[in-house]
Amino acid sequence: MSAVSESQDIEQATAAIEQATAAIQQPDNKTRRYDRQLRLWAASGQNALEASRILVLSSSATATAVLKNLVLPGIGHFTILDSAVTSPADAGNNFFLAGPSSIGKPRAHEAVPLLRELNDSVEGEAVVKDVRELLKTDEGRAFVSGFSLVIAHNLRKDTLDELSKLLWADHSNPPLIAVRSAGFLAEFFIQYHERCVAQPHTDDNVPSLRIIRPFPALSKWASELDFDKLDPTEHGHVPFVIILVRAVEDWKKTHDGKLPSTTPERKAFKEQIAAMRKKIDEENFDEAEAQVWRIWRDPPVPGAIQSLFSLAPPSDSPNAVFHALLQTLNAFVAAPDGPGCLPLSGALPDMRTDTESYVRLQTVYKDWAAVEKAKFKELLQKGFPDLAPTISDEEIDTFVKNAHHVRVLRGRRWSEWDADKEALASSLTISPRETAAHLGLAALSALLNKAPGKRCRTGTSDHASRGCVADGSTVTVDGLRAEVQQLVGQDIELPEDVDTAIGEIARAPTADLPNTAAFLGGMVAQEAIKMITKQYVPVNGYCVIDMVDMWTGTVGGQ
Repeated sequence: MSAVSESQDIEQATAAIEQATAAIQQPDNKTRRYDRQLRLWAASGQNALEASRILVLSSSATATAVLKNLVLPGIGHFTILDSAVTSPADAGNNFFLAGPSSIGKPRAHEAVPLLRELNDSVEGEAVVKDVRELLKTDEGRAFVSGFSLVIAHNLRKDTLDELSKLLWADHSNPPLIAVRSAGFLAEFFIQYHERCVAQPHTDDNVPSLRIIRPFPALSKWASELDFDKLDPTEHGHVPFVIILVRAVEDWKKTHDGKLPSTTPERKAFKEQIAAMRKKIDEENFDEAEAQVWRIWRDPPVPGAIQSLFSLAPPSDSPNAVFHALLQTLNAFVAAPDGPGCLPLSGALPDMRTDTESYVRLQTVYKDWAAVEKAKFKELLQKGFPDLAPTISDEEIDTFVKNAHHVRVLRGRRWSEWDADKEALASSLTISPRETAAHLGLAALSALLNKAPGKRCRTGTSDHASRGCVADGSTVTVDGLRAEVQQLVGQDIELPEDVDTAIGEIARAPTADLPNTAAFLGGMVAQEAIKMITKQYVPVNGYCVIDMVDMWTGTVGGQ
């Protein structure tokens, strides 16, 4: 072969290698666009977002602020259902309207194009109809129930009540996020029957490292390691897990197989670890002493998870797969040939050690986690032979890795709490500030529901039943206070916080302020993403927001 041809072959091979390397290292456009959020909810969460269809009832400043924060991360489709005509006030406070040129035009139609400009991969449409009229027909009710999530802002109380009952009637219907705001006060409530969260991303229960229940490979490493024969460098790089496993084994030999339980015993156990040092400045032994809490705070099954084992799934729950996995988890814990605890997650925290030891420890944990996952799959197949083939390996992997903190949340229907006078009065005593704000907004909704319609949405009538909303001119402090008193009971003394809340509401009963809308839009969108991705833990109860004193709180939770 000539020198020229050899040179050409080398150049071609080098070019091919460079192309292959570039193809491997270069992320696609979607990954580059959504890089930061993929770190939060991974590809599974992003896929759920892109498959979602969101219905928003209103095109107010708050509603469009919510949509902005859903369009940017890439929901699949949104529909704005609103019959309102853009007013001068709308043009002044809603950044997703085209200013004065939008006045007199359907507000929903005007908002969609500017929202879609935020993310060209998101589909959006406007439906200029009154939701009250839709709820009167079977076709309209089916339309509303056909979305992944429904979000309503400042809907009339009677309409919102009808909508919440419709969505509550069937477990397969979408969740509802009901949002209310007036001036600098706001709140939102998430209505759902049951939410099963396999990836809550919480630190409530730390995954066990099996220090007091070591599996064979871990136990062998710790028991066979001769600490005395290690040189100072090797001794200073022994992972704290191995130090603790060995220390526990040595302690049990002299204490009838029992773990340290009293304060003096725990102190003595720490002294035992300190005695294993070769040098005073060994950071891995400092870490081992700092991590001893894992020994006396490592139950076989955390109490929160144990309580889920006795939780009966609803008869018509759409979460059959999750409940099958949960019952299999119970069977895994109870299995005579099992570890008697939750399956190993395989995850390790950072620690003071060298790369070689850490990689070895990772391998040991991952290998045994694979063994226990195979056992879990075997029990799943045995317990649910019909359902098991439909469950993907990814679902099983996710569940097993997060078995230490999975959640099953049971919700309630919107406004159900407001019908319980005793619960409201009790909450007013325990959380007066938050409850007062909620009661004030509930009272406002009741007053606006009674008032005749002043601002028409359709432009063809001046009556609330024809799509008009009250302008707030009939809202007074005395009227709000009377409604609050009726909610909690006439014999309940109202605290000063109630007067503060209703004073702010009476000042601006129908004002949709841009700064409140922006803050509320971010919070509601965050909760909407939790509901869509089924990751993280959603707010439980009414989340109340005060933009005057800048605080948030929750009341009315389960």
